Amino acid sequence: MSSSLSLRVRDLTFSYPDRVVFDGLNLTVGAGRRIGLVGENGVGKSTLLRLLARQLPPQAGEIEGGGDIGFLHQELPFPPTALISDVLDDALREIRAALARLDVLAERLQDDPDESALLDEYGRVLEWAQAHEAWDADRRADLVRAGLGLSALAPSRPLHTLSGGQRCRLALAALLIRAPRTLLLDEPTNHLDDDALTFVEKHLSSVSGIVVLSSHDRVFLDAVCTDIVDLDPALGGPTRYGGAYSEYLEHKRAERARWEQRYAEEQRQLKELRHAVHVTARQVSPNRAPRDNAKMAYDYAGGRVQKQVSRRVRAARLRLSELERDQVRRPPRPLRFTGDLDADLGEPRRLLAARDVAVAGRLAAVSELDVHVGDGSTSRLLVTGGNGAGKSTLLSVLAGRLTPTRGTVERARGVRVGLLEQDVSFPDPTRTPRQLYDTANRDRPAPPLTSLGLLAPRELDRPVGALSVGQRRRVALALLIAHPPHVLLLDEPTNHLSLTLAEELFEALDTAAPAVVLASHDRWLRRRWSGAELALRPV
Repeated sequence: MSSSLSLRVRDLTFSYPDRVVFDGLNLTVGAGRRIGLVGENGVGKSTLLRLLARQLPPQAGEIEGGGDIGFLHQELPFPPTALISDVLDDALREIRAALARLDVLAERLQDDPDESALLDEYGRVLEWAQAHEAWDADRRADLVRAGLGLSALAPSRPLHTLSGGQRCRLALAALLIRAPRTLLLDEPTNHLDDDALTFVEKHLSSVSGIVVLSSHDRVFLDAVCTDIVDLDPALGGPTRYGGAYSEYLEHKRAERARWEQRYAEEQRQLKELRHAVHVTARQVSPNRAPRDNAKMAYDYAGGRVQKQVSRRVRAARLRLSELERDQVRRPPRPLRFTGDLDADLGEPRRLLAARDVAVAGRLAAVSELDVHVGDGSTSRLLVTGGNGAGKSTLLSVLAGRLTPTRGTVERARGVRVGLLEQDVSFPDPTRTPRQLYDTANRDRPAPPLTSLGLLAPRELDRPVGALSVGQRRRVALALLIAHPPHVLLLDEPTNHLSLTLAEELFEALDTAAPAVVLASHDRWLRRRWSGAELALRPV
C-alpha cells in the first residue's frame, strides 16, 4: 500500500579514498514526499542517489525500503543499434506482465474461488498494478512522449541516430512510463526546454510514491519539492527543511542570522574572558593601599582575597578554554565584488554602444544596444533567447573578442570590459589558482581567495589546466570579483555553481560593476530580474 511505502537511511557512512562523504547520515522519506538534494558541488548528491539506488554499497549503516526503485540513467542501458520502440517496450514490460498475470489468476479463481494461495497472489499483483496505474500505462506513455517532445521520433529509429539530448529525454521518458514507486533523479532537467520542464514538474508533483532528486534548476526545485535536504549546511550535519526551495531560502537566511549573532556573542564573551584572565581577575583591591595600622589585617585579608582571585582566575581560564575549544567558526563571507569604480568614470556617460551588429550564421542583427551609467544609476541588461540565438556570440562581440560581420561596437575611452565565458582557458595552464589570483592582485587590496568560497582548498594549488570546466570558471569569477571591470559581461554565470553560490552571485550583482550585461537561461534568475531585457531573434 502507498501509505506504508517508505525509504529509510540509518547511520550511513561512505568515503572515497581522498574524503569522507557521509558519516552517520539518517533520512526517512514517506510516500508523497519529494526530496530535493542541495549542497556544494562534490558534497555527495550524486553519490547519495547511487547509494539509494543500491548501485553503490554503503561502508556502514543501512538503506531499507523504497519498494521498486527507478534510477535515471544519464546514458540508456541499450546498445546503439536498439530502437526507440525497444526502450518503450522495456519500460512497459513489467506492467504488461502484471496485467497478463492478473488475467491468468482471474481465470483460475473462477474454477477455484477459495484457493488461498491464488487469492493471496491475486491480491499482491492487483495491489502492485494499482500502485503503478497499470491500466493507464499506454495512455501515460503517449502523454510522456508528447510532454518530452519525443512524439515526432519514429519508434523504429535506432538510438545511435539520436542526439545526446534526445537520448537523455528518452531515458527520462522510459522511467516516467515505468512509474516505479521510488524515483531517483540526478539532474533530470538537463536537455529540457521550457515546455518539457513544465510537463515534468506537473507529472512529478502528481506521483503518489517517493521522489528524491538533485537539480541546479531552482524553479524546478520550487515547483516539485515538498522538502529540501541540505548536504552542506552552515552548521552541523546534513539538515532537512520542510517546504519547497523558496521556504528553504527563508530558513537559510534565518539560520545565517542566528549563526552571525552566535558568532558575535561568542567573540564578545571571549574578549571579556581574556580580559578577566589577564587583568580583572588578578586585581586584589585596585587603587587602594593599606594603612600602616592595618598591615596585619591587610595581610590576613589579602591572603583570603588572593585565594578568591585564584579561584576566579581558574574559573575564567576554564570557561575561556571551553569556549575557545567549542566556539562556532566565523560565517563565510558572501560573494561581493570589491572596488569602487564609479569614482573613476567621471560624469554620466555611455560606456558601450552597439549598432546593427550581426555575425553571419550565429547572431541576427541587433539594431541598438547602449550601456549608460551616471548620477548614481547603474545599467543592468539581461540577454535572453533560445539555444543558438547568439547570446554568447553577442557578449563576445561586446567584449571585443569577436569581430562582427556587420555593424559597429564603440567603447568609451578608459573603460574596462570583462567577460566571464562559458569555457574558460588561461594562457599558462601550469599556473595555479592561487598564483593567478595573487599575481592579479599584487598591487591592490583584495579579499583572500580562500574567503570567496569558490574553490575547495585542495584545488587552490592545482594547475588550472588540470581543473574541470566548472572549476576554471570559478577561478575566472574570482579574478573578476577581486578586480571588477566597468562593464561586466556574464555568460550563463550560474552554470557550475552551487545553489548557494548562485544566490550569492545574484545578490552581488548590485555591487558588481557600474554596468552588467548578463546572458542566462536560468529560469530562477530570469524571473527575479528587474533590469532591462533584450530578447534575441533566432538566426
